[in-house]
Amino acid sequence: MAGLLVRCPVSSMAKQKQKVSQEGSASFWAELFRIGLYKPNQGRIVRQVTFLAIALVALLAGYEMYRTGWFTGYFQGSKYFSLIAFSAIGIWFAYRVVNYTAFADFLIAVEAEMNKVSWPAKTELWNASVVVMFVIFAMAGLLWVFDIIWSFLFQLINIRY
Repeated sequence: MAGLLVRCPVSSMAKQKQKVSQEGSASFWAELFRIGLYKPNQGRIVRQVTFLAIALVALLAGYEMYRTGWFTGYFQGSKYFSLIAFSAIGIWFAYRVVNYTAFADFLIAVEAEMNKVSWPAKTELWNASVVVMFVIFAMAGLLWVFDIIWSFLFQLINIRY
């Protein structure tokens, strides 16, 4: 009977998924503290802009913590601790996140797709903007006219005072 047992492929797949997830979590932490750049020549512009945006948010958050005095009770004598510490951690996080393999590959793909976009010429952009502004103002005027008409009708039947 023992010879008739067939190895279940589901259990081996489950073991493989568990192994991959353990390796994935280990590689995440190893990746988080890695120094080097991942594919440094690809997606450079998008990665730099993303880094600057995340770093700016970190700097602003650090300044807000400094301004409101979040850490002043914990660290006496260090007035600028929250500003420096949170900003440094935020900049390090920004640097690491744009070099994390999965996110960096996404940013590289974004830049590749952005290079495929056919951007309009200046005159075409201007003409399209004028059309959009005209439609917005025309709709605002039309809504204003409807508002006046309905207000008048509601006053006639004494719904609006």
